[in-house]
Amino acid sequence: MTVLEKLKSTGLLFDGAMGSMLMSRGMPAGMASEMMNIQKPDVVLDIHKAYLTAGSDVITTNTFGGSPIKMKSAGIEHLTEEANKMAVRIARQACSAGQFVAGDIGPMGNMLEPLGLISENVAIESFAQQAKILADGGVDLFIVETMFDINESLAAIRGIRSVSDLPIFATLTFAKGPLGFATIMGNQVAESMHILAGSGASAVGANCSIGSDLMIELATEIRNSVVIPVIIQSNAGLPESIDGQLVYPETPEIFAANISQIKALGVEILGGCCGTTPEYIQAIRKSIA
Repeated sequence: MTVLEKLKSTGLLFDGAMGSMLMSRGMPAGMASEMMNIQKPDVVLDIHKAYLTAGSDVITTNTFGGSPIKMKSAGIEHLTEEANKMAVRIARQACSAGQFVAGDIGPMGNMLEPLGLISENVAIESFAQQAKILADGGVDLFIVETMFDINESLAAIRGIRSVSDLPIFATLTFAKGPLGFATIMGNQVAESMHILAGSGASAVGANCSIGSDLMIELATEIRNSVVIPVIIQSNAGLPESIDGQLVYPETPEIFAANISQIKALGVEILGGCCGTTPEYIQAIRKSIA
């Protein structure tokens, strides 16, 4: 069964956060998380296994910042291929039959022209380089996530499509203002979803930036705007700093209850973002069983 067949049959449950999980397991502050694929692959493997044990159908490679442009800004561009290759190898090792690996592609960390210094063609090429490594490594699909600029998301999709025909799930990150939900670049929900769907994405939606309670409202708007599958991965609430540590206020039970409401809207692909752990995924799995 392919990931799209699984999606059509039962829907999909993704995993939760990776960065905060790595930090809880000793990753130094300020370190690019992709380095853990090389230096501590056993730690990354254990996190993947924990999510799969909790009930995830899809785990996400530890490559959120793995594009050459992002790796260059971290001073480790020379490790781009190794870090991405290792990420897929580790994720594949964790999976059994019927479990899938999503190649994770996040923002470059630099804005596109004219607001930034990165041209569209350079961005497309950077994303294409990362996507080819991930595809050659054996991912089942791509997840283009946490984008706040529709144009950067489109550059990532075009880069992927230049090297692979695998399914692409694409999510933007929204905030709610006086005029409703929009990205910080001003991209509106319905228009953005239509554009992403028209670009060839197999599923579209939102992740990060807001908690699961407010995500119910956003998910409703997204679900009403497109006919293709929708993916929603919210934070466990807005973080609070307590004794120098970021703490997310939503418990696994509260989170799962809200995610159940999102599923009831007809959202086919669920998961977690910042602040979520295998306990949150397990709670979702139990609530939607």
